[in-house]
Amino acid sequence: MERELSELRKVDRFRALPPVTARTGKYLELDGRRLLNLSSNDYLGIGDDSELLDSYLDECRSKGYSMTSSSSRLLTGNHPLYTQLENELSRLYGRQAALVFNSGYHANIGILPALSGRHDLILSDKLNHASIIDGMRLAEAQSQRYRHRDYGHLEELLAAAEGRYRQVFIVTESVFSMDGDLADLEKLVALKKRHHAVLLVDEAHGAGVFGKTGLGLCEVSGLQKEIDIVIGTFGKSFASTGAYAVMDSLFRDYLVNTVRPFIFTTALPPAVLGWSLLTLRGQVPMASRREHLQQIASRLRSELVACGFDVPGESHIVPVITRTDERAVSLAQRLRESGFLCLPVRPPTVPQNTARVRISLRSILEWEDLAPLPDLFLGRAGR
Repeated sequence: MERELSELRKVDRFRALPPVTARTGKYLELDGRRLLNLSSNDYLGIGDDSELLDSYLDECRSKGYSMTSSSSRLLTGNHPLYTQLENELSRLYGRQAALVFNSGYHANIGILPALSGRHDLILSDKLNHASIIDGMRLAEAQSQRYRHRDYGHLEELLAAAEGRYRQVFIVTESVFSMDGDLADLEKLVALKKRHHAVLLVDEAHGAGVFGKTGLGLCEVSGLQKEIDIVIGTFGKSFASTGAYAVMDSLFRDYLVNTVRPFIFTTALPPAVLGWSLLTLRGQVPMASRREHLQQIASRLRSELVACGFDVPGESHIVPVITRTDERAVSLAQRLRESGFLCLPVRPPTVPQNTARVRISLRSILEWEDLAPLPDLFLGRAGR
């Protein structure tokens, strides 16, 4: 272990837990320094709404919401708030059913192994999140990864699988967490119909940010009823804890009986479930926040590209590709010294030679907050 850790230090890949001491609005205190927080997934700023939180804490006290469930859902942990939350999710998405999980990781390492067996095939976008990759590893099914957003390659794999498997599953993120680019859901739905596949879409970084009512790219495309299972998280835009999947009732009944991370884990506390229900409902009318977020992201990306940087994507996640780990670390350090928290992302989180500084934007930011960044990336004093 010492030898491996030493090697990680040599190549600028050693990681340590940051000593975060406070978070207030746009800012975060790290090592005693106040920094503009550009590394948060609280995309709508709900987590920084102290009035909303204070009001909810009063509600928790008045209704006696506990901070623990002390049991799995299949025993005594299935609080009535679960039913309310799942009914609200299925209503919003226009689907028959929903199922709440303890985290997005729980959902992704549980659903694929539960649905697929050794006579099945899973086809996954090459840049899908680690939780999806781990779900495929746990599944008994065969798996292949198609080139990132290369739907011609996916169709080749689907055609080659014709008649060879009991069932084929296609799984993708909607907004890819490291590149900030978007899946083409219309093409994916067309392919799943043509080849009778089952389509799973992880909206972890899309829910809350896209769509008139914040249901993600599936809402933008109008295809939320065509995707077999839509997975989302409460831990990002909805500023809570846990995750969910919306689907038909048959899928839900089957998953309740087969998903190991669901069956064998303690249920979420009622206090968390009530907060998730509150923030889920509260984000629905936040269309103006979503629009503002995309506007500042588009402007920042355009200015960074104009400065000569490689900045892929088309969302609120703005990665500046540095190629080398050393440059990502040094750029992130330069930004920190100037008052900005943008963290470096290195392999194995991203492929070799694609290290980057990842900027994660929120609707509570204004352009004036971000304007100095292009010059700072160039090594010049901020504007």
